[in-house]
Amino acid sequence: MKLYVVIPVVLMALLFAASGVAGITRGWVLSTNRRPVHHPRLYGWAQLVAAFALCSQQVFFWVPSDPDTRQWGALSGSALLLTGLIVMMVSYRTGGNRQGGGTP
Repeated sequence: MKLYVVIPVVLMALLFAASGVAGITRGWVLSTNRRPVHHPRLYGWAQLVAAFALCSQQVFFWVPSDPDTRQWGALSGSALLLTGLIVMMVSYRTGGNRQGGGTP
């Protein structure tokens, strides 16, 4: 019964990792994120951290039989995932001083 959870998460982690490697090596970002991302290499590293975090969460949740190891492993994976998301936010462009278009 574990495969219905493991397979989608690992596939998503592989897609994140492939996009992260493309961001690091070529500076390429998916077209939906291309405009707001200001530092594509930093964004790629953040995607690799997020992919590693997703895989580590799965490993620590399903493999160990000790509940304490499982809990701390999943918690460290969550901290890594949060770190990756924060680094992704840092790589975005800042809003700057926009002219017009705002409501008074």
